[in-house]
Amino acid sequence: MSGKDIVLDINQIKEMIPHRYPFLMIDRVYDIEMGKSCKAIKNVSVNEWYFSGHFPNRPIMPGVLMVEGMAQAAGVLAYYSIKQEEQQAHQQSEMYFMTIDNVKFRAIVQPSDTLVMCINVTQQRGNIWKFSGEASVNGKPVCEASFMAMMPNKQ
Repeated sequence: MSGKDIVLDINQIKEMIPHRYPFLMIDRVYDIEMGKSCKAIKNVSVNEWYFSGHFPNRPIMPGVLMVEGMAQAAGVLAYYSIKQEEQQAHQQSEMYFMTIDNVKFRAIVQPSDTLVMCINVTQQRGNIWKFSGEASVNGKPVCEASFMAMMPNKQ
């Protein structure tokens, strides 16, 4: 099975990262190339908790949550990439932001949109990972960022 055939559903994602509702910002991860890239989706629902206070008359997904979704997808990619070698099965891993750079918001995301996040590893040394991410809706870019994160060693 190639990486293009790998699809991680919400239950598998929850085995890999500690985030839970209401702060789990990805629903599926797919097209995984271990140590290189992945895609993830967030199905944006009108019932999301943030819509009641973020432009309630015109619900808009907060940009910072788009960046968080890309980071969560990056965490799944990193965990999945190293799990075969280093991690025990069903052991979640935490990943912490170190930097967030070059963030650009290009369009709004609203209820009924499907946010597609494309994540690429730009560098990895030890437990430090650098990523670039781009989020889109219907093929139109809505957000991009580069970020660095650390996966602490388990004691």
